[in-house]
Order: sequence, then C-alpha cells, then structure tokens
Amino acid sequence: MSVISSLKPENVWRYFDEICSIPHGSGNTRQISDYCAAFAKTHGLRYRQESCGNVIIWKKATPGYEDADTVMLQGHMDMVAVRTEDCEIDMQTEGLCPAVTEDGAWVYAEGTSLGGDDGIAIAYALAILADDTLQHPPLEAVFTVDEEIGLLGAAALDASDLKSRILLNMDSEDDGIFLTSCAGGATFSCYAPAPREEKKGAVYEWKVSGLKGGHSGGEIHLGRLNANLLFGRFLAQIGEAVEFSVGDFSGGEKDNAIPNQCRAILAVSEKEAGNLEREASVFFESVQAEYAAVEPGMSLTLTRKECGIASVLTGAGKRTLTMLLEHMPSGVLRMMPEIPDMVQTSLNLGILHLGESEMSLTYSVRSASATEKEWLLKRMRDMAELAGARWETGGVYPAWEYKPGSEIQKIMSDIYEELTGEKPVLTGIHAGVECGLISEKISGIDCISYGPQMRDIHTTRERLNIASVQKNYELTVRVLQALR
Repeated sequence: MSVISSLKPENVWRYFDEICSIPHGSGNTRQISDYCAAFAKTHGLRYRQESCGNVIIWKKATPGYEDADTVMLQGHMDMVAVRTEDCEIDMQTEGLCPAVTEDGAWVYAEGTSLGGDDGIAIAYALAILADDTLQHPPLEAVFTVDEEIGLLGAAALDASDLKSRILLNMDSEDDGIFLTSCAGGATFSCYAPAPREEKKGAVYEWKVSGLKGGHSGGEIHLGRLNANLLFGRFLAQIGEAVEFSVGDFSGGEKDNAIPNQCRAILAVSEKEAGNLEREASVFFESVQAEYAAVEPGMSLTLTRKECGIASVLTGAGKRTLTMLLEHMPSGVLRMMPEIPDMVQTSLNLGILHLGESEMSLTYSVRSASATEKEWLLKRMRDMAELAGARWETGGVYPAWEYKPGSEIQKIMSDIYEELTGEKPVLTGIHAGVECGLISEKISGIDCISYGPQMRDIHTTRERLNIASVQKNYELTVRVLQALR
C-alpha cells in the first residue's frame, strides 16, 4: 500500500490505491476487469463479466429500500496511459506510483497520468458495495472498458438484465458541476500510401515538446497548440523555401488527447542544410511568439544527427502528408448558440504515425448535433479520398440529450447545496459520456454525471483533489440514502 491508502475516506482511497497498482490503460483492461470480478466473489455479490471485459455487480437493497427504483453506479475501468519522456514505467505491465503534493491537497502519479479519470468512480462504487452499514436502493454497479478510445465498453454492454431507473455516472472532473447532456462523437482514421526512397545528405531530428496538451473535448476551445498540426504547418511553410525530405515521424498517443509532442526525421542536401537551419529558426521564433501566453513551456528544436543515407518519403508521399495536415478540418468548428462558451462541433488530430507502407492520421470527432457530425465526417472522407487515402470510422456514440424535469438532477442539487452551502451548476459537456449509450439501451433512465475535482486529465500533470474526493463520496452516500 502507498501513502494514499491512509487518506480519508480510507475505504475509497484503499481501493483507488489497489486500482493504481494494476495496469489499466485503454485496450489493456483484462487485469482490472478480473480484479472487479474477484471483488464481487470475495463479497458474495452476484456479478457478470462480459467477454469484452465489462463487469456488472448487483447488490440487494437494504431494509426499507426494497421498493425503491434501482440505481446504477457507473464508471469506466480504463485510463489514458501516458508518461513523461524520462519515465521508465512500462504502463502495459506495471502499476502507477501515486503520491501526494507537498501542500497535501492533491494526489498525482510520479512520471505518468494518474487515471483518476475514471479510477475514482470504480473506487467509489467498490467502497459502497463493500460497506454493509450504508442505506441504499437496489444497486447495479456497471464498470465498462475502453471508454477513452470511443466508449467501446458501453457500446458493447448487454443491458437486457439491467433494471436501473437512475444512473449515477461518476465520470466528471469539476466539483459542483453536474452534467446533464453531452456531445456525440466518433473516431476517424485515414491511411495514405507512404512510398519511400533513399536520400543522401544531412539528417536532422525535428521536435516539438513541452506543450500543455489536454482533453480534446473539455479543453479544445482553450487555443492550445496541437503538436501534429504544427508539424504540418512546418512542412507547408518551410517546404516553400527549402527542398528537404521527411523520414520517420510520430506525434501524440491518444486520439482524444491534444498531442503535446511530435518528432520527425528530416533529410536535406549539404548545400541546403544551412538554409533549413535558418528557416527553421525563424519559424520557431514566430510560433513561440504567437503562443507565448498559451504555451510557455514549448520547446522547438532542430538537431543535426549525422550525414549519410536516410529512408524518406518520396516527393509524392511528402505532398500527400502536407496536404492532409494542412487542409483536413481541425480544432473548434462551431460554438453552441444556445449555451455561451460551449463548443458544438470540433475535431482533434490526436495521433500521427508513419508505418512501413502507410502513414496514418487519427482524429477524435465530436458534436452535439448528429447532422453536423455526419456532415463533418463526410468532409473528412472526401478530403481523404482526394489525397488518395483510405479511411475508417469507428467508436461512434450518440449524444446524451438534456431531460427536463429530471428527478435525480433535483435530488442531487438539493443535497449538494445542503452539504456545501452552494448551488451546483447544471450544464452539458463537449465530450463523450457513457450516459448517451446507456440511455439508448435503457429507455427512460434518468442520468446525471458528476465527480471530484481533477486537473489536467489525460496528461502527466493529472491530479485529484483529496478534499473533493471525500465531499463527493459523502454526496453519493447521501443521495443513495435519500432515494428511499
């Protein structure tokens, strides 16, 4: 057990600590799924483990609550697993190293993302299921896999035996802000041929790092720099002044995280090497000036590696890459007219990669409008085909529409105000929430999404507020007690 297992409430932090010890990045959730199934066995609770890895655990109502509506406690088991460049933790096979900040206010993970999104929801639910002193209606705890890569677990969920009429989705990151609707989305990938040739000359490493990155839904509107798009700008802008070739390149790790780093190998003739260095220097200075207020930690480098023969894209391959990076839609496309400061439609180029025979670009597409989302996807398909690329669309999920007169919204708002003396904010979010898919499967279910305060989720700066964890656990317990 680490230092966080002694924090309050101890039962929640103990389970969160155990979750941190298990590798559970998206696509690597078998161990965490087995852990949740084993928990159910140990506590004598009925459960079902689906072939995809989803786990459903049932607990009977406490005396006096037998006739109450069944409540679903819901969260996802996977995390966005990212690490710093110097971190030696293998996130496929090793757990995290949780720690507490010097001021004692936050929990973070040394060298990696923390996975508070959404490990804290699983910890909340396990603590409630394990505590026989609490009063509550019939409970269905639904733990899904691979939410972070397209809500795949929620899409695969078999809801035929679920009876919940109220859904407490514990997957929000702002204390006191309750979500009542969300955008729909999809993952879009295009794959273009990557013909290669060998070129002799000076070889350089182009690199951008130190960007803020962040969540492509909740932070796409903040004007942060996308490392992959910056590489595209470099190709388009400097390519007009200097003749150079592009070798291996990669940027970003997750389609739904704004990429904070990108690197590429460039090759140029010795005659043009000086020009490339000068043009790159001017380019770097202009970008740093443009983003000084937004990206103060930005690092842009062009480092000479050697002089020799490099495997690079042909001229046609480089033109295709430049065209896609320069002209594919990106960023915020439209704000929501009805809600101030709310994004309606956006997309994020999260992953850029060069393989053996193809280059790939993977986007997270989001919109609160189903028709606008489809129009954006058509534009992207057309652009990919124009560039001679094939494309795939996956991870499609629906929007979660606002429900006027929601009972759970009123109950939670009233109890939160009693607990804190403050009124919560009820709003929507420009990000995918599993409530949309679950409410499609269980007609009429009354949903709300909430959670403790987090910062910089999906990044190595992710942290979870200790006092807020305790407050929102008490909120959950009181709400369950009130649903008699």
